[in-house]
This record gives sequence, C-alpha cells and structure tokens, in this order.
Amino acid sequence: MENIAWMAWTLPTAIFFVLLAITLGTMTWLAARYPEAERVGILRIPTTRGDRLFISLIMAAVIHLLWIGFVGTDTIATIPHGENGIELSSLWLATVISLASAVAIFRTV
Repeated sequence: MENIAWMAWTLPTAIFFVLLAITLGTMTWLAARYPEAERVGILRIPTTRGDRLFISLIMAAVIHLLWIGFVGTDTIATIPHGENGIELSSLWLATVISLASAVAIFRTV
C-alpha cells in the first residue's frame, strides 16, 4: 500500500482536474460558437479541436509516466508557507513540458 501513496488527492491533482474541466468547457463553447472544419497538419490526417486535445492529453500522460520512470519525483524547491512549507516536485517540470507539447500539437497537428 505504501507504493501507491503518491496517488492521493493532492493540490497538483486538483489543479489538473480543474484545468481539464475548464479546457473541456472552453472547447465545448468554442465548438458551439465557432464550428470548425477539419484541418490537415503535419500528420497529414484531418483533425478537429477534440482530436488535438485527445492527442495532447495522451502525450501529457506519456511525458509524465516517462518522467516518473526516468527522473523521479524528488523535491526541487520548497516554498515557505506555515511550519513546513510547500514542496515542489520535479514533476512540475514535466507539466511545463506537457503544456509546451500541447501548444505545439494545437498549432501544428
């Protein structure tokens, strides 16, 4: 049971799901307000906003799993807050990489 302790509901997990809900809400609004035609990008297959969101979410999962497997989740910084402070995991760097890849996917795929 100790091996899955990191799977608890944490602030980064909450932030992820809130941002995912905001993204899905925004994309639903965009689809209703500005219907789009399929677009052909570097993959040479027609994709919609939903397709690109799905690809970027899968890419984010792969990036995070590879990061955990090869780099780990060690603390890289501590923000002073209260008695102990808030520890920032190196996994935040994987999140930044995932966001950059999502931008690239939405722009080019």
